[in-house]
Amino acid sequence: MAGKIILASNSPRRKQLLKMAGIRFTVIPSDVPEMVPSFITDENRAQFLAELKSSAMSVFHPKDIIIGADTTVLCEGRLLGKPKTAEEAKEMLRFLSGKVHTVRTGVSLIYNDMEDADSFTSETKVEFYPLTEEQIEEYVASGEPMDKAGAYGIQGLGCTLVKRIEGDYYTVVGLPIAEVVRRLKAHEKEE
Repeated sequence: MAGKIILASNSPRRKQLLKMAGIRFTVIPSDVPEMVPSFITDENRAQFLAELKSSAMSVFHPKDIIIGADTTVLCEGRLLGKPKTAEEAKEMLRFLSGKVHTVRTGVSLIYNDMEDADSFTSETKVEFYPLTEEQIEEYVASGEPMDKAGAYGIQGLGCTLVKRIEGDYYTVVGLPIAEVVRRLKAHEKEE
């Protein structure tokens, strides 16, 4: 591959997935403000933000491969971001209780100064068990929901909330790693 691979994210989950896949990379988080224009739909939000992060990083690292990603949770037309308070996390979990929601992870791969970019969105349906108030209280008390879209982490204690998923598990974790690896390898062959 031409340059080094830069992950434009400080997500510990994304770092772990890239390491697990044997990818050598450097972490340089994108600090671009996550401003989304009103014409971008909730369905396209994750990919828009992934492209925003990777393109902002590409300006400073034009010869490197940039990986930008963003994950959104959508349920019954409502976009669920990262909770700001424990009370907000509880409210989100009550809302998701017993329902199916959609997790979308947008990924933007930029190879060589924006001339060669590849973006996609991976979508997974997640169904929660009906949750009791006690389960919600215990889970929020663990602190796990606080830095995660939708107020849960499927790879941690949040696994006990999930009845079933339809789609790529790693999309819910925050990076559809198998698809990312395939696209990186396909690009390497093209060079």
